[in-house]
Amino acid sequence: MSDNFNFADLDLDRKKRTGFNETVFCQGKIDSHLIEIYKRLYEANGEVFGTRATPHQAQLIKNEFSNAEYDETSRILKIPSDKKTELTGNIAILTAGSADIPVAEEAAQTAQYFGSKVNRFYDVGVAGLQRLLSKIEEIRKANVVIAIAGMEGALASVAGGLVSVPVIAVPTSVGYGANLEGVSTLLSMINSCANGISVVNIDNGYGAAYNAVMINRLAQGIR
Repeated sequence: MSDNFNFADLDLDRKKRTGFNETVFCQGKIDSHLIEIYKRLYEANGEVFGTRATPHQAQLIKNEFSNAEYDETSRILKIPSDKKTELTGNIAILTAGSADIPVAEEAAQTAQYFGSKVNRFYDVGVAGLQRLLSKIEEIRKANVVIAIAGMEGALASVAGGLVSVPVIAVPTSVGYGANLEGVSTLLSMINSCANGISVVNIDNGYGAAYNAVMINRLAQGIR
């Protein structure tokens, strides 16, 4: 089933096929289009989840929906369901530094929205390895780890060598000139010699969280 405007073809059956409703990528959308998409998805699903929203877009949606919520750090713009969802499982989210937190929060809030329990371990990068090691026993309790880093991206490799679960690496655009807005970090993570690491696109906290939620659900026997 779809709802076809002249500017968008909404996938209203996605949850039946995949377990998750369609997410709105807000960045770049025309104001009137964004409002209509949120209205139709809310009518169909009773909730809407959007990423990469601007404060201006958030105000547009809040003008239409009094229960809309916006987080400036993650840029998540959502209309939550009235139904309370119990968070289950365990996803550990690590950042190398505090500058990576916006991407981490996109991941964390996405995972929570889709029903997974999240534990945050921020600013545990390799420049002060003792910070990661002091948290490693808690991190090892997770069903999946998301490792978020800019610069040289070493956090993912170190984490991969210390845990027995999948590690999803997220390169960020944090770094000086030779970081190439995250390209060098991406290449470092792809070339990791640690086992069990997969890599998503630069700054893609949402994509990392989506995969982590699926792994977390499988670990709990949820399909």
